[in-house]
Amino acid sequence: MLNGSRVLAVASLALLATACASTGAKPRPFPTPAGTASPIVKTQPSPIDLFAVTATAMALRGTPYRNGGSDPDGFDCSGFTQYVFARHGLALPREVRDQFAAGFAVKLEDIAPGDLLFFSTVAPGASHVGIALNGAEFVHAPSSKGVVRVERLATDYWSRRFVGARRLNVG
Repeated sequence: MLNGSRVLAVASLALLATACASTGAKPRPFPTPAGTASPIVKTQPSPIDLFAVTATAMALRGTPYRNGGSDPDGFDCSGFTQYVFARHGLALPREVRDQFAAGFAVKLEDIAPGDLLFFSTVAPGASHVGIALNGAEFVHAPSSKGVVRVERLATDYWSRRFVGARRLNVG
């Protein structure tokens, strides 16, 4: 009987171990490292193709906004940027203010594809982030009433709220 109990226990353990993959949960592609000295961490040794980053961001257009969201079921602004860059081996911090401290400042006239663009929308300072497609347009997860979409930086709403651009050290 002891052998039968042992076989049953092993079989039960094997069954439970295989059930984990069927929960439907979607893990983040790369966790944000806790306690690291640098606000960004490269998880792949090769340089990041920023045109591929923008292509990933564009492929997510239409994804609904979800407060606290950081996966294709729904994004908030910083969850969107974190997810997109993680797909290309770069772990960004989760919060907008921490992403604003990453990389180095870029002048408005020098914005390039893949730069992070920051806006003051709900609080003073950087409170919203998007990814530059070029010097004129960016893609972002805008608000609880929106979906991931492209906007023009020169529109009155966004140009008045622009607080800066950051380029990540990805090379």
